[in-house]
Amino acid sequence: MTKTYERLTAVAVLLMLLAAGMIFLYAPEDYLQKEPQRIFYLHVSAAIAAFACFLAVLVGSVIYLRTENARADRLARAAALVGVVLTTVTLVMGMLYAKPIWGTFWTWDARLTSTLVLWIIYAGYLLLRRLAEPGPQVARYAAVAGIFGFVDVPIVYFSVTWWRTVHPGPVIVTNALPPEMLITFLVTMACTLFLAAVMVGIRYRIETLLDEAPSGAEATIRGTQREPELAR
Repeated sequence: MTKTYERLTAVAVLLMLLAAGMIFLYAPEDYLQKEPQRIFYLHVSAAIAAFACFLAVLVGSVIYLRTENARADRLARAAALVGVVLTTVTLVMGMLYAKPIWGTFWTWDARLTSTLVLWIIYAGYLLLRRLAEPGPQVARYAAVAGIFGFVDVPIVYFSVTWWRTVHPGPVIVTNALPPEMLITFLVTMACTLFLAAVMVGIRYRIETLLDEAPSGAEATIRGTQREPELAR
């Protein structure tokens, strides 16, 4: 299993390097926004991958509430963590884009604000899982939070059409990109989704080990405590 994840991680890294090469060497410079526009490829791809992770949280949470299947709960926990990481990347890349284009790192734009709310919701989900005593009750509470938290995903997506915003509109669905830019975006999105899937898989494996660890962990701790005594 470890070898499999090592190979998948290596493939994911190579794919992201391929995406980076296309972003900087294949895609042309934007006529108006110049070099800062290149942030768009990873910025949007990370956001889409984060949405996919939160969809996995939704599915895992629904399954857990219906069946109390431990694997579904692990999937939700693993996907939530990766989703928060990718949402952080989305926010940071967006701020790096905003400074040269809008003249400020942050503005309370509808999409920026709703994305920040999304980060807070799932960061709170992780905090609940971290601080509460593990068990079926907290898993049910977290499942409910994971389900209702997903409501913000379509709000983030449609925010640029529902409200007046300085954020660029949906250039992908409106076919507003030249072919080279569109191909670069699609490749970057596919590579980012693959990376996200590998990260969720690795985290799922960690969650499985943590669920199975308590007795073994106690034995390890006891063994560590005995070492100084044996040294005497």
